[in-house]
Amino acid sequence: MEPRQACKNILNQLTDLVEHIKPTDFSQPVATLNHSTIGQHLRHTLEFFICFERGFEHGIINYDKRAHDKLIESDKYIALAAIQRIKEFIQQPHHDKGLILEVSYDLSADDFITIETNFMRELVYNIEHAVHHMAIMKIGIKEVAHYITLPSDFGVAASTIRHKEAENKALL
Repeated sequence: MEPRQACKNILNQLTDLVEHIKPTDFSQPVATLNHSTIGQHLRHTLEFFICFERGFEHGIINYDKRAHDKLIESDKYIALAAIQRIKEFIQQPHHDKGLILEVSYDLSADDFITIETNFMRELVYNIEHAVHHMAIMKIGIKEVAHYITLPSDFGVAASTIRHKEAENKALL
C-alpha cells in the first residue's frame, strides 16, 4: 500500500474514534496512561502532522516546535477539523523536494542539528508515530470508553499484522 493511502486509512480510523467518543471521555484523565487523556495523545499525534505541513511549506520541519494546542486535546470537534486539514495536506500532489529536519536532544539548550529529509520520509515517520500513539490510545479507550469498538488493526504496525498473518498460515 502506498504511504499516502496508509496515512489516509490511519486518519480515517482516528476520525471514526473521535466521532464516536463522548466529549467527556475524550478529555478524561486515564489512570493507566499516567493520567493523560485520549485527547492529549490525539493532539500530540496531530501536531506532528501539523508541524510536517508547516515545515513542508517553509522547507524546515521541527517537531519540537509544536503548539500544544489545548483546544485540539479538549474539543473533539476542533480535533476532527484538524484531522480533515491533515487529510487534505497529505492528499495534495507534493513534489518530493528536499527538506531540512531540525532536532535537538540537548535538555539545557535549544541547539538544533539539521538532517536532510523529504516529504515521503517524513510522511512515513508520521505514520509510524501515529500508529504508536494509537496503540496507547487503544489502552485508554478500553479503560474510559469501553463502548467503542476499535478495528483490530487500530494501533498495530503493518509489519506486525503481516508477521501475525504469516504465523497463522504456518500453523495451518
